Amino acid sequence: MNAENFGSSERLVTAAYVRQGAQGRRGHELLLRALLEQGKCPEDGWDESTIELFLHELAIMDSNNFLGNCGVGEREGRVASGLVARRHYRLIHGIGRSGDISAVQPKAAGSSLLNKLTNSVVLDIIKQAGVRTVTSCFVVPMATGMSLTLCFLTLRHKRPKAKYIIWPRIDQKSCFKSMITAGFEPVVIENVLEGDELRTDIEAVEAKVKTLGAENILCVHSTTSCFAPRVPDRLEELAIICANYDIPHIVNNAYGVQSSKCMHLIQQGARVGRIDAFVQSLDKNFMVPVGGAIIAGFNESFIQEISKMYPGRASASPSLDVLITLLSLGASGYKQLLKERKEMFSYLSSELKKLADIHNERLLDTPHNPISLAMSLKNLDENNDAAVTQLGSMLFTRQVSGARVVPRGSVQTVNNYTFKGFMSHANDYSCAYLNAASAIGIKKQDVDIFLKRLDKCLKASRKGKEKSVNEICTSNTGTEQLEDQKVQT
Repeated sequence: MNAENFGSSERLVTAAYVRQGAQGRRGHELLLRALLEQGKCPEDGWDESTIELFLHELAIMDSNNFLGNCGVGEREGRVASGLVARRHYRLIHGIGRSGDISAVQPKAAGSSLLNKLTNSVVLDIIKQAGVRTVTSCFVVPMATGMSLTLCFLTLRHKRPKAKYIIWPRIDQKSCFKSMITAGFEPVVIENVLEGDELRTDIEAVEAKVKTLGAENILCVHSTTSCFAPRVPDRLEELAIICANYDIPHIVNNAYGVQSSKCMHLIQQGARVGRIDAFVQSLDKNFMVPVGGAIIAGFNESFIQEISKMYPGRASASPSLDVLITLLSLGASGYKQLLKERKEMFSYLSSELKKLADIHNERLLDTPHNPISLAMSLKNLDENNDAAVTQLGSMLFTRQVSGARVVPRGSVQTVNNYTFKGFMSHANDYSCAYLNAASAIGIKKQDVDIFLKRLDKCLKASRKGKEKSVNEICTSNTGTEQLEDQKVQT
């Protein structure tokens, strides 16, 4: 409805009522105008009707939704299922063109606008989360691992002689495979133990740079967010090494946007040294479906080079999901979630420590890890993998997801590389342990129910009642379920 149509409506409905309706629509349009002019996440979240109006306006700008459109090409935005069309708000053309994921599509102005706005809004949120000097970013419809691969492939053209990537060890397969997939040889730098924490061995990194030769190294591949007892890499020191030896630096910031400490490390690293790009997951940081990531950096031309490396068009679903989410939350709503996550981390830490004390275990001291916690499992038969891993099975069957039970001495081969002590980020960590994390969206009832179920599983394990995993794990019925409901309320 435009001004002319509202004027025509006055012939059918009382003019005062029509004008009131026009003012109501004007309220929605002012929000849209502010978004288009500023390109920033609104401070307060929008209601769903405004978001749906906005998406509908974008969709009718795409040629597949033109009333008189006649398509004779091989890609015309045709969709067989109405359910699928509605799921995507009829934004069917995706984003980008064959040569650049950030390019504008002539026959999809609405989808192109969606892409540009999403990147702009996400950039604003990254700045508000702590990386103030970031200059450019884009949403890519791949998860973190493949997005890292895209960064490495872009660097290949800048450093054709390079064959190595220096990688402080973190036992997570996708970041390791991202280097293999790109065709490079990972140079694993073992972590050093400081108290309970596993930290970056800066001296070993610099020694390896000197041994291999800077020109033969594609980049340093560092990590922020990780499972305790590993803690975020020493980004400032790594960034200084990269600047001194003119080596690119790519940071795996998978779920670090939700942590002010991780974002501060990136900001400081870029300030004192060199960080070329940092990659973060959409689902882990913004509570959207899996399938997207954000590639961001401090040099706009390099980030554009990465976007041009992406072959072909791309799905708009991750961009659509994160834009809807951020418009719904608003900047204030997202920052409130970050605040609640930090509060829940403190609560989880204090309560898990109490439970550890009860069972004569210990909450490992990992103050440099702002998201993940680890509790020792020394009193289980840690020389017997089955005794430790059974605890994980018991928790999972009792519907506790996300907790990791890490036995000692596990060996894992990934793409012909063998890791001793796999999952513990070290060849021989001092004890078996259990991980739990306070990630964005966690609630107090999640923590309370987890601790209650963990307590029961530990008691059952200690009493030797685990005749079989199924016997114990399926016992959470009847009275026990009612008790869990009491915890929730």
